[in-house]
Amino acid sequence: MKKQEMEQLFISKYGESAEPLRIFNAPGRVNLIGEHIDYNGGYVFPAALEFGTTLALRKRADRKMSFASMNLPYTAELDLDQLGKEKSGEWIDYPVGIILELEKLGTRLSGGYDLLFQGEIPNGSGLSSSASLEVVTAYALLSMEGKETDTVEIARLSQRVENGYVGVNSGIMDQFAVANGAKDHAILLMCDTLEYKLVPFRTGAYKLIISNTKKRRGLVDSKYNERRSQCDAALEILRKREPGLEYLAHLQPEQLNEWRGDFPDEVLFNRAKHVVEENARVLKSVDALTANDLKAFGELMNASHDSLRDLYEVSCLELDVMVEEARKIEGTLGARMTGAGFGGCTVSLVHEDAVDRFLAEVGKAYQERTGIEGEFYVCGVGDGVHEMKGEN
Repeated sequence: MKKQEMEQLFISKYGESAEPLRIFNAPGRVNLIGEHIDYNGGYVFPAALEFGTTLALRKRADRKMSFASMNLPYTAELDLDQLGKEKSGEWIDYPVGIILELEKLGTRLSGGYDLLFQGEIPNGSGLSSSASLEVVTAYALLSMEGKETDTVEIARLSQRVENGYVGVNSGIMDQFAVANGAKDHAILLMCDTLEYKLVPFRTGAYKLIISNTKKRRGLVDSKYNERRSQCDAALEILRKREPGLEYLAHLQPEQLNEWRGDFPDEVLFNRAKHVVEENARVLKSVDALTANDLKAFGELMNASHDSLRDLYEVSCLELDVMVEEARKIEGTLGARMTGAGFGGCTVSLVHEDAVDRFLAEVGKAYQERTGIEGEFYVCGVGDGVHEMKGEN
C-alpha cells in the first residue's frame, strides 16, 4: 500500500483534521528454514516479507479509540478508559490487547486515536498476519506518544498479547521477525535467548515465491502437542547418556546416530533426528548465504522439507504436491513447506526468468491434483516495522 493512497483512504473514512496523520508499516514473515526447532533449543531463520500491514492513525480531541480495516467489515469506537472490559472476538482484540499491555508497562495513551488498518497478508496463510497487526500497532502508538521504540521489547510485548490476551500459544519468532527484519537479510535467531544476527540474503536474479495451499490447518494444534511430547520423551532417553543435555538441538548428528540403539522405536528416533539435523541445516544455510551460494541453500531447503515429511511427519498431501510441482520447474533451486505444517504455505527460491512458468504450471498442476486453487505471492525480503515517510 502506497503512503499517499493510504492517506486518501484515511481522510475519506475519518475526514480532515489539523492533527498530523502518520503512517506505519509492519511486514509479514516467512521462515526460510528451521522448522519445529524453536521449542527444541535450536535456531530459526526467518525473514521479513515485502508486504504486510499498514496503519494510518491520527490523534483525536477526546478519549475515544476508533478502529477500522480496509479488509474486514467490523469497526468499533471504544472509550479508551473502558478498553478490555470484554473481548470482542473480532480482529480488534489484537490492537486492543496491545494498548492494554502498553498501559501495564507504564505507557498510558494521552488521548484517543482514529486508526485505519490495511492488510496485504491473507488470514490463515501462516505468514504472520496477526504478529504484523500487533507489532505495527505497538510501534505506531509508542511513536505517536513520543516513547522509545525498542523493537526487541515490542516483539516481546506483542507475543504476550497473543498468548495472554488473544489466547493463542505462539512462540516469539513471528513477532521478532516482523519487528526486527531488515531488507535483503534473514535473521538467525535463538528463540530462548533472543540472541540474533542479521545474515545477508542476496538473491540476485532469484525470487521467493510463497505458495498458499489454501488447506485448512485443522491438525496443527493436536499434532503440535504430540510432537512436543515426543521430543520430550526422546530427550529423556538421551539424558541417560548425557545427563546435562538441555535440548535436543544441542546434540550433534553423529552423537544421535551413535545412540540410535537406545530408542525403543523408530518414531522417537526419527523425531530427534529431524531436530538435530534441521538445526545443523540452519547453520549450514548461514554459511551458504554468507558465501553467496544460493544453489547450496536451495539444496538445504529441499532436505528440510523431505525431513519434515518423512521424519517429523508434519507435511500433508497438499504441501507435498506444491513442493513436488515446484521442483519440476527448471530454475527452482529449492522448495519446502514453511510453518507448523498440515497446510499453510510453501516457500520456493526461483529464478526470475522462470517465475511466470512457475505460477502457470505449478498453479495448474496443483489444482488438477488436489482440486484446490492455490495462491502465489512473488516477493523479496523487506524491512521490519517502520514509519512510512515519503514512501510511494
